[in-house]
Amino acid sequence: MQFHHQGYVSGDPRIKPASGVGIDRPEELPDEIDVLIVGSGPAGMLTAAQLAQFPDITTRIVERRGGRLEIGQADGIQARSVETFQAFGFAEAIIAEAYTISEMAFWRPDTENPQNIIRGGRALDDAAGISEFPHLIVNQARVLDYFAEVAVNSPSRLTPDFGWDFQSLEVETSGDYPVKVTLVRSAGADEGTTRIVHAKYVVGADGARSKVRASIGCTMAGDQANHAWGVMDVLASTDFPDIRLKCAIQSHDGGSILLIPREGGHLFRMYVDLGVVPEGDNGAVRKTSIEHIIEQANAIIHPYSLDVRNVAWSSVYEVGHRLTDRFDDVLPENIGTQNPRVFITGDACHTHSAKAGQGMNVSMQDGFNIGWKLAHVLQGRSPETLLGTYSAERQVVAKNLIDFDKEWSTLMAKKPEEFENPSDLEDFYVRTAEFPAGFMTEYAPSVLTGSAVHQELATGFPLGKRFKSAMASRVCDTNPKQLGHHATADGRWRIYVFADRALPGEQSAVSELAQWLATAPESPIAATPAGLDIDAWFDVKVIYQQKHEDIDINAVPTIFKPEVGPFKLTEYEKVYGTVEGNDIFDVRGLSRDGVMVVVRPDQYVANVLPLGATAELGEFFAQIHSGAHV
Repeated sequence: MQFHHQGYVSGDPRIKPASGVGIDRPEELPDEIDVLIVGSGPAGMLTAAQLAQFPDITTRIVERRGGRLEIGQADGIQARSVETFQAFGFAEAIIAEAYTISEMAFWRPDTENPQNIIRGGRALDDAAGISEFPHLIVNQARVLDYFAEVAVNSPSRLTPDFGWDFQSLEVETSGDYPVKVTLVRSAGADEGTTRIVHAKYVVGADGARSKVRASIGCTMAGDQANHAWGVMDVLASTDFPDIRLKCAIQSHDGGSILLIPREGGHLFRMYVDLGVVPEGDNGAVRKTSIEHIIEQANAIIHPYSLDVRNVAWSSVYEVGHRLTDRFDDVLPENIGTQNPRVFITGDACHTHSAKAGQGMNVSMQDGFNIGWKLAHVLQGRSPETLLGTYSAERQVVAKNLIDFDKEWSTLMAKKPEEFENPSDLEDFYVRTAEFPAGFMTEYAPSVLTGSAVHQELATGFPLGKRFKSAMASRVCDTNPKQLGHHATADGRWRIYVFADRALPGEQSAVSELAQWLATAPESPIAATPAGLDIDAWFDVKVIYQQKHEDIDINAVPTIFKPEVGPFKLTEYEKVYGTVEGNDIFDVRGLSRDGVMVVVRPDQYVANVLPLGATAELGEFFAQIHSGAHV
């Protein structure tokens, strides 16, 4: 963490100085809002925390509840989400309080005594080292608390506006704030009061029964729910030996359980198989009592038993998979001629079972995707056409998730005798580990993602996939660091310059690139408005092939050591060498002739280019900046 560059900081450095709309932020909703976010779930809160970093943008988030969420339904945090938390600055804190999944146990009927279950196998949660971060279990409410803390500590001092229920919206054809939104007070002394606000953009993060979705004419389509599960968070006494391990439990004839230990050392969650929902049920299964769910759980885990002492939360749901065909208000026939004004995220546009642990995780990535794009458009960095990429990118991701979840939830509901091999469930879990960990997202070539012409120069950074961090040695203080951990959620693009074999000070492709980046009119850095720090829009780092002790930092080009802040202090933390025995060039398959890796503000690899491909780099960013007022 860096601070003091604006002047000495004696307090908590995570609390940034208020600026822009954060100075004397009005308590009441203003009449005109740049971005109105509806719903304070994971997608909404991440979008708010991202936009809160831009104090020149008026962002408000409304929530029909009267206060913070106390008990959330979601709890699984995949490693990709923890990488995202790192960008927002709270990965370390949430890991400390969460339950960490290291292994998963698979229980199945004993072949000699089928009425009993036995442990049939174990699988490491991340045997392939997909991420340096773990798979966590933590209450959704705590995730929202952390994002709320990021937002209120931001320059914008953003806090949710609780007690406002979204009713409807209309997109008008003119005006600076064309989205007319009707809200109703849902809590407080003035409950029932109607309020009209006008927004430039609206983000609907208001759940599976989304009114924002209905307002833009989107409908959910998908298969009918036909299998029911009871879910309960409980404190219990039990002789089941793996009660503190994530488990998939299959009984002979009683159904299945997915067991999820919760944070805190005692609480655990069980998804208990309630069987196929009969035709004409009309929702009756949802009235299944907690006593029946506990009885069913005991039948499944026989010969072990479960004595439930306290029920923190329980529910019954039917597995269904539903998806909207678009995630914004632009009809298919108007794509390319109309820019979106309204967006939907999370459960508002995709629903699935809870057992793959993807709902909250994918929803947050929806929010990350649209958040920085809105900021860039509103700040004039990019044209409004950028916003059309949100639906194009995220709808495909949601479709892939639903396809995966259908297969996983079907396997979970199978009877043991229906499997060709007793280890099929375990094998599927291991074989598809990258998907539930959140790392199968791969954005197709577009204005934001280049083609794979030069992919062989950086095989470990696949285009369109998230930037997978690796160790490098920071030259200024000799500390080994995870390179990706310094990419904060500040809306900046990253350009990682992996050097050729030359040392700084020698004539090389890196020195020529550095000169071009600093001086050429076609350089993306040239788009940075006067008055801002030279690295305000682009974070450019260099990683040399040598060890830190062999690198003369005074010889490093100044584009990699910009002057920042009112005192024009030299930024030394953008210059790296390799770590002995863990060379990033080897670990990530980087060309020894050097390579540029361009990374989006939401941590996805956007381009891979040779060091000399300055024209291609300029053209790539010219598309993104084209038409913007900078």
